[in-house]
Amino acid sequence: AMAASNLPIILLAFLIATAVRVSQGSATVSMVTAAGIMAPAIEAGKYSPPTVGLITIAIASGATVLSHVNDSGFWLVSRYLGLSEKDTLRSWTVMETIIGGVGFLVVFIISFFV
Repeated sequence: AMAASNLPIILLAFLIATAVRVSQGSATVSMVTAAGIMAPAIEAGKYSPPTVGLITIAIASGATVLSHVNDSGFWLVSRYLGLSEKDTLRSWTVMETIIGGVGFLVVFIISFFV
């Protein structure tokens, strides 16, 4: 399915990490899972070390976006700062999504020059 998608490898890595992050909640698990799924494609593609670095950052960016109620970091921030779930979604989740999105956009733009 990955080969048939014809998506750029960096976008595919980001989307896989994001899907795991949203469904499972843990950024760490998302990164490890996405890296494991992407490893054969990266190895088969014989990408340069800078490109592999960009793929790694794309995975980390995907694992950062959309933190919500199934993420332990969400609850840590919520309880530590005394925020309601609604306020945490409006602040923490939005901030994390902006960070992940900007990280991905920067990596994706750089990928055209590497």
